[in-house]
Amino acid sequence: MQMTARRRGPAARISGVFHRHPWSKLTLLLLPGLLWLGVIYLGSLVSMLIYGFWSQEEFTGLIVRDFTLGTYGKLLEPAHRDIIIRTFVMAAAVSVACAVLAFPLAYYMARYATSRMKTILYLVVLMPLWSSYLVRALAWRQILTNEGIMNWGLERLGLEGVVRAILQTPIIGGPSVIQSYFALFIAFVYLWLPFMILPVEAALERVPRSYLEASSDLGARPWFTFRRIVLPLAKPGLIAGSIFTFSLTLGDFILPSIFGQSQLFLGQEVFQQVGVIGNTPLAAAFTFVAMIIMVGYLLVSRRTGAFETL
Repeated sequence: MQMTARRRGPAARISGVFHRHPWSKLTLLLLPGLLWLGVIYLGSLVSMLIYGFWSQEEFTGLIVRDFTLGTYGKLLEPAHRDIIIRTFVMAAAVSVACAVLAFPLAYYMARYATSRMKTILYLVVLMPLWSSYLVRALAWRQILTNEGIMNWGLERLGLEGVVRAILQTPIIGGPSVIQSYFALFIAFVYLWLPFMILPVEAALERVPRSYLEASSDLGARPWFTFRRIVLPLAKPGLIAGSIFTFSLTLGDFILPSIFGQSQLFLGQEVFQQVGVIGNTPLAAAFTFVAMIIMVGYLLVSRRTGAFETL
């Protein structure tokens, strides 16, 4: 008995420590993740921030590791400022479009769909995510080319003038559909729409039916009920979905490259500065701008109170 107790001594002592200090077990469980987050993730972000305070020699292309604000100052140049504004506007437009398209489907799934229909709709929403992002992007390129199915269908319907009107529209137009912001916008909305539908549907599921019934019993019209009850309670889902759509559009560099835009977006500029020019400090400065935009967006969302009801 003494030998058995002696053999189990260390394990028993360790178990006793965990029993007397419950927080120690939690700390031990969280330690690997916290180390990864603190050392690898946050460490890389700090390293990137430091890179932004360095510069690149104009003639040799060497990185000068001397503190300077000149690299961040370059972001104020007209060409670089236009890249940031262009990307921000596209990300905002995609987020709004995804919200408008996702809400009716999410509302139907949450309120009216049977269990079987809801399962089918879930599969329809999630099925595109099972295929490669690149495959879906290239598929839309084929659809929107001059010889693609979209132009073919519009010509058969006698609506080819619609394409010409879109191409001649300022800002969203271009020399061809595939080289227009309109095509890039459609592809972005298609790719990120599932990331908006699912959070909105989850938020609408939590809206009590009794609220809607009480509003109707008190004589409120459907639009008033939607505006004063449904929409505020669905705001957390809209905020959560927009975080996905906005951030994914903000950092994407593959889709703008596939659709042949001559004017660069933020992700393209970062890729070009790192992979082509080798100007890592300027790439870090552009990346830091994207982070600041997202942090600002999260702070604004937090002030609206959306996170408190997530």
